[in-house]
Amino acid sequence: MRRVLAAARVTTTVTKILAAIVALQGLACQRPPSSVRLPTTGAGGAGPDAGAEPPIFPLGVDAIRGWDRWPVLRLGTRTYMRSTYDRSGGNEGADASHFIRQEPDGTFTTLDLSGSGVLSFVRTNHWHGSPWHYVVDGTDTVVGESSTATPDAPVPGSTFLPAAAFPPPLALTWSTTQGADLSWVPVSFTRALRLGYERTHYGTGYYIYALVAAGAPVETPPATWRPTDAPPADVLALVDQAGNDIAPSGDGVTTAAGDADLPASAGAVVSLWSTSTGPAAVRALRFDVPAASAEALGRAVIRITWDDRALPSVEAPVALFFGAGTLYNRDGREYLVRAFPVSVRFANGTASLASYFPMPFQRAARVELVSTGEAVAGVSWQIRTAAWQLGANQAGYFHATARDHGTPIPGQDLVLLDTAADEGGGPWCGSFVGTAFSFSDQANLTTLEGDPRFFFDDSQTPQAQGTGTEEWGGGGDYWGGVTMTLPFAGHPTGAPSPSAMLAPADGIESAYRYLLSDLFPFGRRARIQLEHGGVDDSTEHYRSVALWYGLPGGCLNQTDSLQLGDPGDEAAHGYQPPAASTVETVVSRYEWGVDSYDGQETYPATSDVGRINQGASEFTLEIDPANFGVLLRRKLDFAGADQRAEVWVADDAAATFADAGTWYLAGSNRCLYSNPDHELDAADPTVETSNRRFRDDEFLIPRALTAGRSRLRIRVVPALAAAPLAPGVAPAPADGAWSEMRYDAYIWQLPPAP
Repeated sequence: MRRVLAAARVTTTVTKILAAIVALQGLACQRPPSSVRLPTTGAGGAGPDAGAEPPIFPLGVDAIRGWDRWPVLRLGTRTYMRSTYDRSGGNEGADASHFIRQEPDGTFTTLDLSGSGVLSFVRTNHWHGSPWHYVVDGTDTVVGESSTATPDAPVPGSTFLPAAAFPPPLALTWSTTQGADLSWVPVSFTRALRLGYERTHYGTGYYIYALVAAGAPVETPPATWRPTDAPPADVLALVDQAGNDIAPSGDGVTTAAGDADLPASAGAVVSLWSTSTGPAAVRALRFDVPAASAEALGRAVIRITWDDRALPSVEAPVALFFGAGTLYNRDGREYLVRAFPVSVRFANGTASLASYFPMPFQRAARVELVSTGEAVAGVSWQIRTAAWQLGANQAGYFHATARDHGTPIPGQDLVLLDTAADEGGGPWCGSFVGTAFSFSDQANLTTLEGDPRFFFDDSQTPQAQGTGTEEWGGGGDYWGGVTMTLPFAGHPTGAPSPSAMLAPADGIESAYRYLLSDLFPFGRRARIQLEHGGVDDSTEHYRSVALWYGLPGGCLNQTDSLQLGDPGDEAAHGYQPPAASTVETVVSRYEWGVDSYDGQETYPATSDVGRINQGASEFTLEIDPANFGVLLRRKLDFAGADQRAEVWVADDAAATFADAGTWYLAGSNRCLYSNPDHELDAADPTVETSNRRFRDDEFLIPRALTAGRSRLRIRVVPALAAAPLAPGVAPAPADGAWSEMRYDAYIWQLPPAP
C-alpha cells in the first residue's frame, strides 16, 4: 500500500477530542463588539493560544463585508474558475462559444455544477450570449442587460437586468468596464447550479465559484439564491468606497509616520519602520511623494519581512505593488488606480499611494525601500496597525511575489507564482488573492489573448482556466485601448497604440485583478500561470506581482493513493470492482496549453491505466484521524460525458455506509462550438473533440464522516445518466459511465504555528 501519511500529526489528546466532536453541528459565528472588527475563530477561541479548531471564514457578501478577514485560512472549501476556453489549447474564436451541451429548450450550457456553494464572479464580453439563464437549485432566472433586446443598437449607460438583483458597483457593464459585463453579485446554491446562453455569437465567459463541504466552518452556509435577494446596501456602499481610506482608525489603532530619501545607489536599503510588538496587523500603508518623483519611486522596491523570517514576504516594484505597471500618468488623471485594496492618486502636486490589505504578524514586522539606482527625495510614509486576535496558525502572512519574465519562452506559460519554489519553497497553506502585471513595454495590446491557468495542491488539471488576459483584468476587446480602474480589476496604464505613446513609460501596459469574495484557497501549493499570447507566442516583456496569503506548512496533506488497474495496489486497498468493470490503457494529455509550438512538441502524450465502471465499486483509503474533512481527488478519462455518482462512506467494510453526496463532472473532452457571424444569427453548433482526455476532479467529504477515523471505506455508485451533447446527437460509448484511474486522499489540518 502506498501511503503518504502526513509527518505533522496533531497530538493524541487532540485526536481523542476530535473523535468526540459532534461535527454535524455548525460552528457558531460571533463578531466581536469592536469598532475594529477582528477575525473570529471556531471553538478554539481568539488570541495567540487559539488553534484547536479551524477559523470561521466568510463567503459571498460576508467576504466583502468582512474584508478584514482576508488573511483567514479556509479549510473545507475549494474555488474553481471555468470558462468557454478553446478545448484544444488554442485560441479559436478568442476562446468564445465552446459549450458543454445544448439543452432541449435550445439554451447552451457553459457551467453545470452539483453540490453546495457560491458563484462569486461572472464575466462575459459585452451583452453577447444574453439572455443568460441562471438555474439555481432547479429554478431558472433569466438575466440580461439593457442591450439584450436590441444588440445591434446597444444602449449607452447600460445596466444588468433585473437591475435590483445586479446593482453597481458589484455589477458593471461594458460602458463602464470598457468591454465586459462583470458581476461580483454572489449567487449561492445548495444542490445545483447551471448557466446557459440563449445566443452564441461571441459567447465568451468565465466564472469563479466555490464549493463548500457540509459542516465546514463557514460564517453563513450557502442558501438558495433568488433574484429578489438584492445585495445588502452596506456592502454596496463599502465597495463604492474604493479609492478612499477604508482602514480602521481611532481607538485601538497605532500610527507611525516619517520621511525618507532614496539614494542613487542601486541596492541601497532604506529602513522605514519596524516593530517587535505583536500580535498585530498592518491595516494601512501609505506613501506620499512629489508628483514629479512618482515614476522613480514606482521603480524602487518595497520589502516587508514578517516575524524575522529568513526571507521577505513582500519584495516587489512599488508601482506594481500598488496596482500599476508604472506611475507615469499620461493624461493627468486624479486616480491612476482606484481599487478596493490599493490606490494611486495624484492631487495638489503629490502622488499618494495607499494599500489596505490586512497584513497580520505575530511578533515583528519590518518595512523597507530598496533603491534601484535613482535618487528619490521627500518620500513621506505612514503605517497604521491594530491588534490582531487570531491564533498564529489561523491566518496567513501577506505576500507580494514579483517576477520579471524577460523574453517569454515560446510554447510555455509564464509562471507568476509557485509556492513550492518561492520564498524558500515547501508546502504553504493560504489563499491566492490577486495579480498586478505589465504585459508590454511597447503599447502592444495583441498579446492579451493569453489565458490564465492556475493549479493548486498537486492537481494536474488547472482548477482555473480563463479566456484571456484583458478578461482577467476586467475588460474586453483589449479595453478598446482605453485605461480604466475598478474596485477589483483594471487597466491603469498604457497608450492605446505605439503611435500614441507620449513617452517611453507610456508604452508600459498593465492590469490588475484582486480577489476577495472570489479568492482561491490552497492547502499545499499554488502555481499561477499566464499564457503569453494566444498560443504562448508573445515576445513582449512581462513583469508580475502575485498577491497571496500563506503560512509555511501544509493544511491539505496527502495520506493515501490508489492506482486503479494495478493488481497489487487494488488488493492492498481492498478494491472491489463491479462485475462489468474493464481495465483500459489511455494515451492522452492534460489541458496544459498547445501541444506543440513551431513544429516542436511542448506537451507529449503519456499513458495511464484505469477502469470504466457501470456498477458500484469500493475501496479503502487511509487517513489521519486528526482531520477537519477529506478532499478526494480522482484522475479520470474525460472521454465519457457527465460522470455522476453517489458517494458513500464508512470506517470499515462491515460498518453502515453514510451518504457523502453526489460527485458530478459535467461535459467531456467533446464540446459544441457555435459562433455565428452576427448577434441575432441562429446557432450553428459543431461537435469538437479535443485530444485531452486526462482530468483531475475533486470531491469534498464532510468532517462529520471523517473526524477520528484512520481509514475510509468508500463506495462509489454511478448514476449512469448523461445528457445528449445536443438534441439528436448520439452519445459516445462511455457517456455516463464512471472512469477511475487513480484516487488520492487529502486531509484538512491546521498548519503548525510559525
